[in-house]
Amino acid sequence: MSKAIRIHAVGGPEVMKWESVPTPEPGPGEALVRHQAVGLNYIDVYFRTGLYKSALPTTLGMEAAGTVLAVGPGVSDLAPGDRVAYAGGALGSYSTERAMPADRLVKLPDSIDFQTGAAMMLQGMTAQYLLRRTFNVQKGQTILVHAAAGGVGLILCQWARHLGATVIGVVSSPEKAELAKANGAAHTIIGNANLVAEVKRFTGGAMVPVVYDGVGKDTFDASLDCLAPLGMMVSYGSASGPVPPVDISILSAKGSLFLTRPSLATYTATHGDLLHAAADLFDVVTSGGVKIQVNQTFPLAEAQAAHIALEGRKTTGSTVLIP
Repeated sequence: MSKAIRIHAVGGPEVMKWESVPTPEPGPGEALVRHQAVGLNYIDVYFRTGLYKSALPTTLGMEAAGTVLAVGPGVSDLAPGDRVAYAGGALGSYSTERAMPADRLVKLPDSIDFQTGAAMMLQGMTAQYLLRRTFNVQKGQTILVHAAAGGVGLILCQWARHLGATVIGVVSSPEKAELAKANGAAHTIIGNANLVAEVKRFTGGAMVPVVYDGVGKDTFDASLDCLAPLGMMVSYGSASGPVPPVDISILSAKGSLFLTRPSLATYTATHGDLLHAAADLFDVVTSGGVKIQVNQTFPLAEAQAAHIALEGRKTTGSTVLIP
């Protein structure tokens, strides 16, 4: 038997239960992985609360790192003992062991430990597609990053600086402002009350070509007003709730803006895209251009406490659950 955090109904952190479950057998094209570390992400909250739908009961979690215990028929590129990591796909990482499609696993370089691997895959590959594919950030550009002291935010700030961009980071406290500045943000804005005016000041009135917004409802309107003509609004999360329906004519009125709601699943849908995103991430981390900060750890059995801290904005950087 294995152990897992499962939910039988949607709701608050209290719906998560630490339960015994049968250890799976790897089927054709699958590998059985023993998790050494599990990543905590806000998307886990969306599934727990029912904002994102999943059949119940279910095991939460979309990211982990661990060791291959066994492989099923047809798997030739992985072997027992391989160190691997993954993000995205089906739910189920809040567990001690899991059978995974082998083509969704990426071999973890020896230079990256399990906790870093578990913390970096979903957030790091999200930053990769946001910066390199959704909007290809160029040297000399100034960009706006919401939740700049969060897991994705800190990676975005560092990676954008590594690319030669100037980052304006939006945070919720002076302490988080200092953290964002220490990780690549040239300027910080605390709260949203003066967001547009501050962006105008920092850019000399030019505004920004792209806004990366993982907050959602509370920041959407102001984010549009921070864009230069032909700018791109990248709404990639809903930490404050989903964005209400939008009259698309507002995009024309505000300067022929672009609006997208991307997801990691689309950008890593093929095995080749997954390997490319992971390789890009591993390169920037091993080169020192981005440092993954695991600032909190919790036992996996205490995932309730981890969710309470995450939703209460008590965390910075990445959080890892230890089986």
